[in-house]
Amino acid sequence: MIPEQYAFFPALNATLNGTSAVLLLAGRGLIARGRIATHRLCMIAAVVASSIFLGCYLFFHFKVGNIRFLGEGWARPVYFAILISHVTLAIVIVPLAFITLSRGLRARYHKHRAIARWTWPLWMYVSITGVIVYFMLYHWFPHS
Repeated sequence: MIPEQYAFFPALNATLNGTSAVLLLAGRGLIARGRIATHRLCMIAAVVASSIFLGCYLFFHFKVGNIRFLGEGWARPVYFAILISHVTLAIVIVPLAFITLSRGLRARYHKHRAIARWTWPLWMYVSITGVIVYFMLYHWFPHS
């Protein structure tokens, strides 16, 4: 059971992950149309949203601990496959995102593009699966 004062964190975290995904998608579309300045703002906002998420996520789990998944049958292997890939790639994406952002802000565009080809899809995956994990844990198989 989640203490009442921390109950809003899971929805906040899912919202921050979803916000990151929307900003990443918008940023990708903007750069494809050559709108570099707006792309830069979107990507910085995505880093900010993801950073706030990480702080909130760590705080929540420090205070509350782990939340058990209550789904049964087919849902368990699906949930854990998504969760394991999400967590693994979330760890990988942190340095990749900062390297990609740094190269873009320093106008090292050739190097920025080279790493962004990997960073963007992985970050999108992490953002989207974060929302899926939230729904599976708190809405599809709730803790009552």
